Amino acid sequence: MISRRHFIQKSIISTAGLSLSSPLVKLLFQNGYQMKVLRNNVGIFTERGGTIAYMISSEGIAVVDSQFPDQSQHLIDEIKKQSERKIDLLVNTHHHGDHTAGNIAFKGLVNKVVAHENSMLNQKTTAEARGGLDGQLLPNTTYKSGVHRERVGGERIALHYFGAGHTNGDSFVHFENANIVHTGDLLFNRRVPYIDKSAGADIANWQQVLEKAYNTFDADTLFVYGHSGEGYEITGNREDLKAFQNYLAQVLSFVKKGKANGKTKEELAQANEIPGAPEWKGNQSRAVQAAWLELFGE
Repeated sequence: MISRRHFIQKSIISTAGLSLSSPLVKLLFQNGYQMKVLRNNVGIFTERGGTIAYMISSEGIAVVDSQFPDQSQHLIDEIKKQSERKIDLLVNTHHHGDHTAGNIAFKGLVNKVVAHENSMLNQKTTAEARGGLDGQLLPNTTYKSGVHRERVGGERIALHYFGAGHTNGDSFVHFENANIVHTGDLLFNRRVPYIDKSAGADIANWQQVLEKAYNTFDADTLFVYGHSGEGYEITGNREDLKAFQNYLAQVLSFVKKGKANGKTKEELAQANEIPGAPEWKGNQSRAVQAAWLELFGE
């Protein structure tokens, strides 16, 4: 009799149109996680939390984001099966726990941890507030503006900071030779975003951040998203940047027009769809409340 887990795994593969025998795709389902190679030894790991990107080659190993400790340990175990070398680089796209709590699993195993300076400060402040600084592996290398590059083996990895968006410290992480960009939470693919106003999120500027990214990367760039809505992919192309940019603009417009028409924040927060951006379905309350705070300071 086929097990429930095996049935789910087969269903996922079938639905995605993938084959375990494909030389271009590697899928692993141990303990419920999934790994998939994309291009040039760069792949994605999904289990619980924001998507992880990784690169494993004979010349170097890099990881972008870390989910939670158990999840990072699953990834580390898989890396060790393929290479005995020390991990060269861990990058954090931003500070939120579903992207950085797993950093601690890399302690003693990674040479360098890199993030934007605001991301590092936010990570430190958050850990101190919960009394958990000892359990957090903070970035030991930061940058302030523009582009910061690291070389790992034959790959150049560039961190781009275009200003405040999802928080005040988000980086796009570009594997330049593979032409793969990890967006972190700067792009929620057809999923209502978390907008962290307490960490400097700026919805209006976020649209400009996405515009800069659209102009920086090209039509061949493969994007990896921190999160996606049900039925939508965790990877895509730069047209998804435009679609999400439109969603953010429509959220601000919806809230501004709603207040002008006498609607309260609570009434607007009951929306399950934003006019002009119907693909982002579901409870819109957290986006509406963040937009209201940004527009009206209440």
